[in-house]
Amino acid sequence: MVDAPARPTPRPPTPRPRNGPVVLVCLGVTFGMLGAAFASVPFYRWFCSVTGYGGTPSIRTLAPEAASDRRFEVRFDANVFAGLPWRFAPETPSITVRTGEVATVVFRIENLADVETRGQAVFNVAPAAAGYWFTKLACFCFTEQVLQPHEVVEAPVTFFVDPAIDGDKNARGLTALTLSYTFFAAPTAGPRAAEAAVPPPSPRPAL
Repeated sequence: MVDAPARPTPRPPTPRPRNGPVVLVCLGVTFGMLGAAFASVPFYRWFCSVTGYGGTPSIRTLAPEAASDRRFEVRFDANVFAGLPWRFAPETPSITVRTGEVATVVFRIENLADVETRGQAVFNVAPAAAGYWFTKLACFCFTEQVLQPHEVVEAPVTFFVDPAIDGDKNARGLTALTLSYTFFAAPTAGPRAAEAAVPPPSPRPAL
């Protein structure tokens, strides 16, 4: 008798790597980083407004009880970023104030477009050493501004230079500072804005 050839032993199937958990972890990390980035924006603005870091003015609700004899020339700078059809300027280029003296300056904003537009202002003070001591009590930059077609508004800002600046050795030689604003376009909402964003239909060819 002839022996039957031996059958090869079957190999166990090779397990396929499971990429599902790895993909989920990577996606979770990615979205977590994005969320942290967006969350850091308001935190950074709050941190700067409280500490004056980077020349950002402080924000308070109470004015000092008395003013001192030290004087500062406060200059005003107004800018509009590309894409926002506004005209924006201060009513006066500069004023002179004493430390602790509360002052109000009005800016004029005009919408040059035929539709409603929205803008949000960011602000800064130069030099940076004065940022902590330049304090806002009221400002149009705290909220988004909405202007109707060709509307003109007056936007006041109320501020003072903290008398405690006299004790700051980094600001002892300062006699002038500049308050700068830049308006950026904000997302426009509403049916009229949506209609303005859609081009008119093309005329039908004559049959």
